[in-house]
Amino acid sequence: METRDVISIQTLCKRYNVPVSFINTLQEFEFIELIVENNNRFLKTSHIKDVEKIMRLHYDLDINLEGVDVIYNLLKQVHTLKREITELNNRLRLYEDF
Repeated sequence: METRDVISIQTLCKRYNVPVSFINTLQEFEFIELIVENNNRFLKTSHIKDVEKIMRLHYDLDINLEGVDVIYNLLKQVHTLKREITELNNRLRLYEDF
């Protein structure tokens, strides 16, 4: 495993001042996927932004994790819809040029 692609859960929790139980709960809600190696748990660094978003919703806005789950899924749907609109606009421009 390449260490630059992952961060240990202990390091993450210490850096963001959150309990390890919070990260465990994020895994239970399937927001993140943890990698276990040699009895140590790691998070892919590409998921840190997602964890930061969830932390802001939960701690700063005081939204429970069930609410965060709903918001997070809606944000993913919006992102998917925006991508589809962009693709459709590009295809439409292709046909308008003829």
